[in-house]
Amino acid sequence: MALPRHILVFRFSALGDIAMCVPVLKNLLNQYPALQITFVSIPFVQPMFEGIDRLSFIGVNIKAEYNGIAGLYRLSKKIKRTLSFDAVADLHDVLRTKVLRKFLGRPTAVIDKGRKERKELTRQHHKNLHPIQTVFKRYADVFEKLGYTITLDIKEGYSKLQPDISLLQNHKDGIINIGIAPFAKHQAKMYPLDKMEGVVEILLKNTQINLYIFSASNECESISHWFDKSERIFRVSGKYNFKQELNLISQLSLMITMDSANMHLASLYDVPVVSVWGGTHPFLGFYGWGQPYDYIIQSDLPCRPSSVFGNKNCPVHGAAGCMQLIRPNMICEKTIEILQQKGKLHAC
Repeated sequence: MALPRHILVFRFSALGDIAMCVPVLKNLLNQYPALQITFVSIPFVQPMFEGIDRLSFIGVNIKAEYNGIAGLYRLSKKIKRTLSFDAVADLHDVLRTKVLRKFLGRPTAVIDKGRKERKELTRQHHKNLHPIQTVFKRYADVFEKLGYTITLDIKEGYSKLQPDISLLQNHKDGIINIGIAPFAKHQAKMYPLDKMEGVVEILLKNTQINLYIFSASNECESISHWFDKSERIFRVSGKYNFKQELNLISQLSLMITMDSANMHLASLYDVPVVSVWGGTHPFLGFYGWGQPYDYIIQSDLPCRPSSVFGNKNCPVHGAAGCMQLIRPNMICEKTIEILQQKGKLHAC
């Protein structure tokens, strides 16, 4: 088969998994200047793909306008009518993408999710705990099946934005802007909020530090009292659209997150991330692009990881999760250490 010149790429969820596509596609397009990519996903994520040369984005409301078999058929007809493409790269491999790629009728390559290896890491007994192939490499392997071998260069994969300093609440010289994203989709991936509140209180003792709290609108109420602690802690939810939020993230000195989408969003812009892990594990392949392993905060417990996505309670610790041994000062000390390494904060 001749090398395809225009590849149609699918990935519809979740936000973190879509973000992980970006550095792979940037490497692919940089290394193959004659190639054209059209990326099909949910409309919300389009700002992540803006400014990438030879990449077009199609936003699709897959759960409404193109829902069900009939909707996917209409979508396939529309795509074939409006685009001239040679191959399909399915980076999702769920039922709707299986159906869609069947309707499109083009040469197709599909992600290998490594279910067997993931099961060996998450089973309760006799775990085979070792790093398995990253999701970035799994995405790259899809394109290799289509004839495009990718060298995953970290620096080549970063995104750059023109900073909009008006998004910062305080952009005076010497101010250190730190983001905190305390929530995750599943409880097993969340550091207890009372402990994260302790992290907030310790960091606010340093008058150089401003904190930006990232959350969904329905999560704000549970942490609303945090914003009474200081004039240097700011709510992000409801104040910025997604494009502005990405720009704000790109200007942070550091981000503190769970194993969540915000880890991946910050990683896109070469922002150091202190990530806190519980029921899941970096060995499962979902760690942030270019993030050093010594930025990870986790406990060495035999029950970990208990699930791939954090959607199952730990069989030992239950709903309380596997973060109970992580103290707030452990997160703060790692944060200060990285800021000092980066020259953002002078050692005491």
